[in-house]
Amino acid sequence: MKKVSRRALFALALAAVLAVGTLAFCVKYAANAEKWVTFSGSPHVYTGTNLTGGRIYDRSGVRILNTTDGRVYSDDEAVREATVHLLGDRYGYISAPLLGNFAEQMIGYDKITGLNEASKGTASARLTISAEVQKAALQALGSYHGAVGVYNYKTGEILCAVTSPSYDPDNIPDIAGDETGAYDGVYLNRFFDAAYTPGSIFKLVTSAAALEKSASAQTGTHTCTGKTIIGGQEIICMSSHGTLAMPEALAHSCNVYYGELAASLGKDALQAACDKLGFNGTLACDGYTARSTVDLSDADDGSVAWAGIGQYTDQITAVQFLRFMGVIANGGEAAEPYLMQKISRAGQTVYEAETKTTGRLLSEETAKALGDMMRGAVVNQYGAWQFGNLTVCAKSGTAERENGPADAMFAGFVQDEAYPLAFVVFAERGGSGSQTAAPIAAKVLAACKTMLDTPNPNG
Repeated sequence: MKKVSRRALFALALAAVLAVGTLAFCVKYAANAEKWVTFSGSPHVYTGTNLTGGRIYDRSGVRILNTTDGRVYSDDEAVREATVHLLGDRYGYISAPLLGNFAEQMIGYDKITGLNEASKGTASARLTISAEVQKAALQALGSYHGAVGVYNYKTGEILCAVTSPSYDPDNIPDIAGDETGAYDGVYLNRFFDAAYTPGSIFKLVTSAAALEKSASAQTGTHTCTGKTIIGGQEIICMSSHGTLAMPEALAHSCNVYYGELAASLGKDALQAACDKLGFNGTLACDGYTARSTVDLSDADDGSVAWAGIGQYTDQITAVQFLRFMGVIANGGEAAEPYLMQKISRAGQTVYEAETKTTGRLLSEETAKALGDMMRGAVVNQYGAWQFGNLTVCAKSGTAERENGPADAMFAGFVQDEAYPLAFVVFAERGGSGSQTAAPIAAKVLAACKTMLDTPNPNG
């Protein structure tokens, strides 16, 4: 009898363990089923490394990818090259975290019935980018490696996120055999993943830090004789600018002024501004994670001076600087950038983006002062004529390399209500930011204006 009782208790214990295990599984299943089914490489929803999820369109309704049966890209070769870093290629050399990030919405998984075969492949995703603007940006970059970004600082929509070099996924070149350097880093998404020494565009960050500390910093002067010594390090300027206040120093991109300004601010104030503006951390954007780094913890006065000029160890991504341009343009806070606008499946909307804001990162007074100085730089230095009737505010940058030509940068925004656009251009080894990157920005902004002025049948 005792043996029977022991066996009964043992059976009950096993049953209890099974019940608890089943309950735990059900709870985990309810919470994680979609992630389990849509994990990268799942044979149910992926062909190789690519999501099989439906059709992808640009903001104007132009189809740029169909994944319902293999991968069918745009009929336009230039569009294929300009969008492959967002869509991925057939072999996984270029990944597409954007599509993987929305795999659950794209495939139509149901916890009760599993994969919905009736709706499989019917998903339709609309991105915020414009195929025509992407094409114009890649063509404007020409042979330069780099990145171009444009976004609406009021809504957060990214109109352009181009990286170069690129290639046609329908006609892949002999990248491994190339000895010219034309395809160096071709698999890298330079808009999100590449961190650059920012050069003189970073002087906007130093200006912001000074103005946030004291509005009178705009009228304070420093005298440039062509060079100075700060903390035992020599700071050299391109010319002798004389005595300058901040507006003139920004327009002339005076290294001596900004070296002395950064040193007078001190590393703690400059670091605090970088941290607040997101230049010492990450930015998540629809599956991408961009990381910028400004670490002044071990910097002496000379190194702080170089950091304020945009050299030292500063490393900034294009998308994070683009957001900063939006913050200045929009009075101290801006929309967070995003790429995925809307996803529909079987006639039903299953995802639609919502505008999220950065929160206040600069005072309205600081943002206005920076915007006014950037407008002055365009009018007095870069040439407002090249931007047509767009009211462009901008700063150029030239980041020196240890060998070869410097990297060219140009960043800013449009101050027109109908075109609330912020932009960045990074052209590696492009030399002068004003001579190389500014004309690229002008071409891309013109393409944006044409696109926005054209009625969109898709709303």
